[in-house]
Amino acid sequence: MTQHFEPQSSGPAGTPVPTADGQGPDLHPIADSGPRADSSTVVPQPLTEEAAPDAYVSRETPSRDQDDPPLAMEAMRAVQILNPSGEVTMPRPDRPRIMCVANQKGGVGKTTTTVNLAVALALHGNRVLVVDLDPQGNASTGLNVPHHAGVPDVYDCLIDNVPLAEVAQSVEGIPDLWCVPATIDLAGAEIELVSVVARESRLARAIAGHPAEFDYVFIDCPPSLGLLTVNALCAAQEVLIPIQCEYYALEGLNQLINNINLVRQHLNPTLEVSTILLTMYDRRTRLADAVEQDVRNHFGDKVLQSVIPRNVRVSEAPSYGQSVMTYDPGSRGATSYFEAAQEIAMRGVKESVGRNV
Repeated sequence: MTQHFEPQSSGPAGTPVPTADGQGPDLHPIADSGPRADSSTVVPQPLTEEAAPDAYVSRETPSRDQDDPPLAMEAMRAVQILNPSGEVTMPRPDRPRIMCVANQKGGVGKTTTTVNLAVALALHGNRVLVVDLDPQGNASTGLNVPHHAGVPDVYDCLIDNVPLAEVAQSVEGIPDLWCVPATIDLAGAEIELVSVVARESRLARAIAGHPAEFDYVFIDCPPSLGLLTVNALCAAQEVLIPIQCEYYALEGLNQLINNINLVRQHLNPTLEVSTILLTMYDRRTRLADAVEQDVRNHFGDKVLQSVIPRNVRVSEAPSYGQSVMTYDPGSRGATSYFEAAQEIAMRGVKESVGRNV
């Protein structure tokens, strides 16, 4: 067997210094009090466990603290979000804000956004109504509101002119939140509305006829641009568009904006795209960052600074009939939706001040 030896370097007094494996002639070299002027090689220091992620992982990768926050910090965030004392409040608008949550692409977070923003605002002093306009009824599921066949739902309001107050149900555990559920009957409403007079404004009349005064009305739209979505656009003053941080989500955005413009020109002149929310943001990928930059460059101040990350707690919550705000209030998903709700509330106050001025 051929043995390989590394050349030995000498210390200041000519004493041989052992190699890295300790096979030098002198295992106890004289201590070196200063740097060697003639040292030609630098031995790399091994990376510590803390330094390794910063050295080899993308800058988007969350730190250990962000992924798994200390229990004290998590508990503090949970108390802030749940607001059990009721002392913390978000500013209430001077007039009801009717927001349509729309995007014809499925799976971008429309229902999740509707449910969690509504719960966050209701927990902090606002009266909120959620109108589930999706035949799948996912918003009703997320708020634990019964929506099986036979339950009075939004279909009865659209087709049979049943007052909205008779259909709305209070959400258990959240005093200032109500939901108008959707059952499978709503799937046939698209066809039945075709022959109805003033078919585009049926939902607007139902909301206007509700005797209670709400601070926010969120309308959860189906993933299409049919008559149900048109009804929502006619009833709303603002459009909130959730955008998944992937390329496909950007592809159909122009078509949605064109439809919103058509509704504004012919049916609802007060309609405007007021809020863009980036969802399912994965900061480990450059694609998410690129999509975010494209959206911010195009829509400017309409894009919320708060971004909703991918978080398993957000996906788990509906299976327990809860929003992530009540299921795991200390999670990153709950914190992100809480911050988005705060931002929406503050923007409403600024717009009110601007109108008064």
